[in-house]
Amino acid sequence: MDERTRYFRRLKRLRGAARRWSVLGAGFTGAAVVLTPYAGIGIADAAWAAAAGGSAVLAWFRWSDHRELAATPAPPPPPAIGSPKLAAALERIPAGRTVLQEVRRQKNRYALRGSAIAASWDRLDRASQTMSGLNGMLTGLGEPAAIEAAGAEQWLRELGQRVASVERAIPLSHPDRRAVLERSHAGLAEQFTEGVLEYENLVAAAASYVAEDGHPMADSRHPAYFSLIEAADRLRGLAEGLAELRTGDLRTSEIKIPSERAGSADTST
Repeated sequence: MDERTRYFRRLKRLRGAARRWSVLGAGFTGAAVVLTPYAGIGIADAAWAAAAGGSAVLAWFRWSDHRELAATPAPPPPPAIGSPKLAAALERIPAGRTVLQEVRRQKNRYALRGSAIAASWDRLDRASQTMSGLNGMLTGLGEPAAIEAAGAEQWLRELGQRVASVERAIPLSHPDRRAVLERSHAGLAEQFTEGVLEYENLVAAAASYVAEDGHPMADSRHPAYFSLIEAADRLRGLAEGLAELRTGDLRTSEIKIPSERAGSADTST
């Protein structure tokens, strides 16, 4: 909890306490004024008067604390994610850019909660994330498709926000105009759903282009595939050669040891 939120919560508690003690003080004072003339001043009347006086004093203290705190300037609000300086700083960091995108996505999704196009909006989010991964690979003839996809996504998001705004306004409209507004909303929602479907088709076509662009023209395998096979075979041959050299050295050492022992035996005789 930040200092600004804590400040306003304390101010609210003091104001509530001051009001409660003011009401109690007024109630006890009224009871003492009404009940005292019936039987004169007694122990019960002293209790009523003490309760009224104590409540009034506590109410005065609480109002004094409230006025003193209200005269103090409130702490500045913490920097929000949407502030230009913080957003610009986060945009320069890859992880910060990802966080900003996720925050904006969740904010837009929250604005559409309960809407008739919520499911289509989720499909648009999934397709947009897929397209973001394909953008770096859409080169050459596929580059215009990336530009078209970015424009289409922006249009669909603006259309979705408009559909949600119209939908929220339907219960507030006059009954005579509600049917017209509902038809307009249904038309916009249908246009949005069809647009999301076409955007998904565009993403699928982009994925097909990226997949085909990764294949060579003559063979179904990429040249890097055969390079990997050749490198593996070469390393395997080197490993086998080193193993043969090691076993050959062991055999040579085994042969030399008996010959040396035989020579030493002949010398002794």
